[in-house]
Amino acid sequence: QAQLVESGGGLVQAGGSLRLSCAASGSIFSISVMGWYRQAPGNQRELVARITSGGSTNYADSVKGRFTISRDSAKNTVYLQMSSLKPEDTAVYYCNVDGSRYGGGWPRTTYWGQGTQVTVSS
Repeated sequence: QAQLVESGGGLVQAGGSLRLSCAASGSIFSISVMGWYRQAPGNQRELVARITSGGSTNYADSVKGRFTISRDSAKNTVYLQMSSLKPEDTAVYYCNVDGSRYGGGWPRTTYWGQGTQVTVSS
């Protein structure tokens, strides 16, 4: 049973920091891209950051310079270090992993975590 377990969300004051973690376990093979998305009430889910197996990263313009994504491929874990948090960063943050349920790496499947709430107070 494939599973993404997220942790690290919570309540923080503006200007503070949080670190999110997401560990993939179970039948997830050949993980390539790992990332974080977020969804605020009334808004669509949006990409926050993503990292490839080679370490290349992409960030939403709104978080560049404040958030850092990293991964430990040996542990199938992705992290999101969030600094200088703003009230507009308040959202449910979802881990996203591209992998396969088969050892051969095909077909590909997109996996989602259950979401972790991040609330930034002003």
